[in-house]
Amino acid sequence: MPDIDDAELRQLLPRLRRFALSLTRDPASADDLVQASLERALSRWDTRRADGDMRAWLFGILYRQFIDGKRRSRRFLRLLGWLAGEPEPAAASTEDLVLARAALGALGELPDEQRALLVLIVVEGASYREAAEILGVPIGTVMSRLSRARQFLRSTVDGEAGLPRLRVVR
Repeated sequence: MPDIDDAELRQLLPRLRRFALSLTRDPASADDLVQASLERALSRWDTRRADGDMRAWLFGILYRQFIDGKRRSRRFLRLLGWLAGEPEPAAASTEDLVLARAALGALGELPDEQRALLVLIVVEGASYREAAEILGVPIGTVMSRLSRARQFLRSTVDGEAGLPRLRVVR
């Protein structure tokens, strides 16, 4: 396993911080997230693939740290609320349920190749490259299909889908 490349780590710091800031929306939290991610990466440096992309590896660690922190804070807030005697939060609102059903319905309307790709990347967490290998298509095809699928879901859930376009046949 190669030694830690200090220069490469320093070069990636601004990009990691920018990504963390986009996730947390708070400069102090972003700095804490970057620091926690780097600590985790350095403590697990020997598990890193020598031929792997260090940038992708660090961004993945940062993102997982962010998600884990969100989960921990939700559990902690629920526990504090329970200890304080606050009532359990109510079930999802009717509006949330309708939006969730609309999103699931829209997912079912996607062409098979877009739906499979969306599930691979969003649900299963596959990278674009992994999805391209799994589906046997170029990575550019993965990106364009994913873009079209997300655009369709966004417009459907936001109520912009309307009627399907009809072709004029002469």
